[in-house]
Amino acid sequence: MKDLQKGDKKLLNAWAFYDWANSVYPLVISSAVFPIFYEALFSERDHYIDAFGMNLKNSALISFVTAAAFLVVAFISPLLSGIADYVGNKKLFMKFFCYMGALSCMGLYWFNLENIYISLLFYFLGLIGFWGSLVFYNSYLPDIAFPEQQDKLSAKGYSLGYVGSVVLLIINLVMIMGAEGGAAKVEAMRYSFLMVGIWWILFSQYTYYYLPKGNKTTDQKVTKDVIFNGFKELKKVWKLLEENISLKRYLGSFFVYSMAVQTVMIVATYFGAQEIQWSSESESTTGLIICILLIQLVAIGGALLTSRASAKFGNIPTLIVINCIWAVLCILAFFITLPIHFYVMATLIGFVMGGIQALSRSTYSKLLPESEDTASFFSFYDVAEKIGIVIGMCIYGIIDQITGSPRFSIVFLAVFFTVGVLLLRRIPKKGILN
Repeated sequence: MKDLQKGDKKLLNAWAFYDWANSVYPLVISSAVFPIFYEALFSERDHYIDAFGMNLKNSALISFVTAAAFLVVAFISPLLSGIADYVGNKKLFMKFFCYMGALSCMGLYWFNLENIYISLLFYFLGLIGFWGSLVFYNSYLPDIAFPEQQDKLSAKGYSLGYVGSVVLLIINLVMIMGAEGGAAKVEAMRYSFLMVGIWWILFSQYTYYYLPKGNKTTDQKVTKDVIFNGFKELKKVWKLLEENISLKRYLGSFFVYSMAVQTVMIVATYFGAQEIQWSSESESTTGLIICILLIQLVAIGGALLTSRASAKFGNIPTLIVINCIWAVLCILAFFITLPIHFYVMATLIGFVMGGIQALSRSTYSKLLPESEDTASFFSFYDVAEKIGIVIGMCIYGIIDQITGSPRFSIVFLAVFFTVGVLLLRRIPKKGILN
């Protein structure tokens, strides 16, 4: 079909709808069902397993595997985004990672400790597929929306994602709680992984139907020079940052606080499963999923209210306040032990999670200089985020492995939010961002 014009409502809706399609991965796989499933597999092993030549705590192991996957994403995203901008077909790359991630989620149906390496490989590839597709998805934002539309559109995307993922999670919750016996519940969780892959592939088709092929009109062959062109683009972006102090300082702050945000989002359920005093395994499963649902539902309001706050007070001041709240929550997490504590914490985290994600993406988009190579700029953004997550997950995993408790790991993350606030305050106070 003929490409729609920039700013077209149908095009904007199609772009935002990809959040509906792919957000089931971070909710069901990263946050809710898979962590509970993973913990259940270790119920008779006292949380430890021999893997990679070491005796590793299960939460530390998954932290290290997650960090390794993000390291791969950080390496390949600039390479692939450079190729995408050159050949003018970002949609092809977006589809590839989407389908790889979705099929890997379906592969988690066969996850077991007897074949721990192939099982972890499915988890590893699913994570790469999800984040790899986001490199190209995010890079479409300045191509399809005008600056005055981007805050609202970014928030709409996240809101659609929260709603869509909650719908599937509720279906999964009914399946799991309706199963009788521990083995039946675990099997229901396995079916949840299959449903994630099918949902992701099915609903992404609406986005692919309307999104343009790319931001160039001619196709060119990929050569060796083009492959390495991705790294040249990164170098060019780095040089351009020297001329854009606001963008450079914003990226520095984003690098620091995003490592903490993403780490908390990934490990929250593992923390709840191990550290909260649930009365039974059934209460633990139900309580953890309800907490994740609370986070998602509250995050919808958080994203929308943050968008309004940024319009009134500016992007940077709003981000500073949100980071301060995050730091306080990390410190308080050290003291929570009861289910009611975890419910309250989940509600508060949901509010700031929705706000910081949507506002961070749109703030970066606004700060970008005029350029057609938007994928390279968003690749730089994603590299900063991914390397930050690698550091965050490694620190979390190391502290968890040494101390045997993730409480100290969570408290340490408050340091990153504090540093993020200090760096945000260094951004020049001018324009709509302040």
